[in-house]
Amino acid sequence: MTRFYRTPLGLLLHPKTAFARVAESEPAPLHVFFLHIVRLALMPPTLAFVGAWNFGWRLGAAEPLYIETSQLVLVSVGYFIALLVGLTGTAAAARWMAPTYGASKAFGSHLALVAIVAVPLAVGSIAHLFPHVFLNLLVFIPALLWSLYLLYTGLPVALGVSPERGMLMASSLVAFLLVAAVTLLGVTVALWAAGIGPAIGV
Repeated sequence: MTRFYRTPLGLLLHPKTAFARVAESEPAPLHVFFLHIVRLALMPPTLAFVGAWNFGWRLGAAEPLYIETSQLVLVSVGYFIALLVGLTGTAAAARWMAPTYGASKAFGSHLALVAIVAVPLAVGSIAHLFPHVFLNLLVFIPALLWSLYLLYTGLPVALGVSPERGMLMASSLVAFLLVAAVTLLGVTVALWAAGIGPAIGV
């Protein structure tokens, strides 16, 4: 079974090697899902749970905001499920776009691409250990930029398309992710406004 990177640091330092391995191996979807996607999706919720349990959420207010342990567990589980669905859904969207851009149709390759691109964000989630909104933004923005760099440079290599077509396909994926993020935000706000969500106490 192919591992596209040994450690997250190795991937951050040598991303081209990881993308080349994806192009050469055409990995099995289940292997990529359980070895890479699930592990990446576990990191942010776990770190967020530990941070919120110890320090509470700091949203700019004078005092941290806390929620009950049972609700914190539900939020963390929901976070994990959302990441699993988001990562897998992004790979499915990329696979759906593949014929348009002449890219590889192997779903495992698309899952592997998404897993590699998500590594900087997963590593950046270490900021969740101290869940202050401004600190997390300071870490999240450069991590997001690095993920975008990996997407634009790695997609042509991993999926076997020209750089021009790869840029167009990567831009289409970014547009898909923006729409998905706005939709998720709207649904979350609507559910919370309707009383479906954790009760926050100061």
